[in-house]
Amino acid sequence: MRNSGLIALMAGLGLPAIALRLSGTHFGTVADTAIYGLAIVTAAFLLAWAAEAAEVDISQGLAIAIVALIAVLPEYAVDMTFAWKAGKDPQFEPYAVANMTGANRLLIGAAWPMLFFVFWWRVRKPVLELEHGHAIEVAALALATLYSFSLPLKGSITLVDTAILAALFAAYVWVISRAPTEEPELIGPARTIGDLPAMQRRASILAMFAYAAFAIFTSAEPFAEGLVHSGVQLGIDEFLLVQWLAPFASEAPEFLFAGILAWRGRASVGMGALLSSKVNQWTLLIGGLPVAYGLSKGSLDGLPLDGRQVEEVLLTAAQSAFAVAILVSLTLTKWEATLLFVLFAVTFVIPNEHIRLIISGVYVVLAVAIGIHQRAGVGRVLRLTRDAVRAPLPPERAELRG
Repeated sequence: MRNSGLIALMAGLGLPAIALRLSGTHFGTVADTAIYGLAIVTAAFLLAWAAEAAEVDISQGLAIAIVALIAVLPEYAVDMTFAWKAGKDPQFEPYAVANMTGANRLLIGAAWPMLFFVFWWRVRKPVLELEHGHAIEVAALALATLYSFSLPLKGSITLVDTAILAALFAAYVWVISRAPTEEPELIGPARTIGDLPAMQRRASILAMFAYAAFAIFTSAEPFAEGLVHSGVQLGIDEFLLVQWLAPFASEAPEFLFAGILAWRGRASVGMGALLSSKVNQWTLLIGGLPVAYGLSKGSLDGLPLDGRQVEEVLLTAAQSAFAVAILVSLTLTKWEATLLFVLFAVTFVIPNEHIRLIISGVYVVLAVAIGIHQRAGVGRVLRLTRDAVRAPLPPERAELRG
């Protein structure tokens, strides 16, 4: 009963934001932003519990991929809005790409170190070991990253890129859906849901996913706009707000979801969620930009990249390459997490063309050096991914507790 009450409480705390958005009521920028922020926080808890309970019926990787896709909905909502506006007004073109690159760099440069240090604080271990199943995410991210280096060379993001990146994401989901399920060790509200009869359990999980997704989607845009308006009032540059503050607001569900898992002793699962979020943002989010842009503009033109955005995409691709090189060992150490944050912080604090190019070079050099040093790890990731592709689909997966 206590766990059921906790689930109901979290769902109830999200209702004011939904009512506020649907009714069009306003209490002021600060109050509205706080209400929408609370809905995002409570939705993250619901997602965490539903995802853990879903592991009873589907593979952990697929459950986490679903949550990652739901958690990243705010970023899609915000960035597609900028891309749509860019189709009507060219001055918004840099904002669409800035928001996307900011969101991707925040995930690796801030969320990954955050999760590691929550893990380190809880268990005092200097190395976070990932499960073998996460090799699939690492391989998918590596392929997406290699392709992303072509975008700065072309100077635009086109519908051809959309097709290629969407196909890559579909292949990634297909592979992780074939992973075998294991009997999860559930605690708290997740256990209450997981112990329900099959039909009731699945209906409850679907309801929690749907409600959390609706709460996040409803709250994301006004929450991001509230933070941006607050920043404008404080005299902060609008481009920086679009690139950093808006993505930070829209990435909040992912940060919270991963942090909750790390605090509960499931840091590897939390890291898998952040990896999955990175994969879908570095494939579907990028691919969605020219679709929204083209529909708004009424043409098949790609979203153009100006000189600044070419640098931003190059820097984001280089950071992603460094992140992949680190994770081919399927571990994340304290020094690696620290380096991820420090390099990200330098580009954040000094948003300068020369710094962006220098740090891009540093990322690439480190990625190549680590990749050569971790040749065995590269081979293992490829082997684990190949085995996952060739593995037969586990029979009657959905009936583990039916």
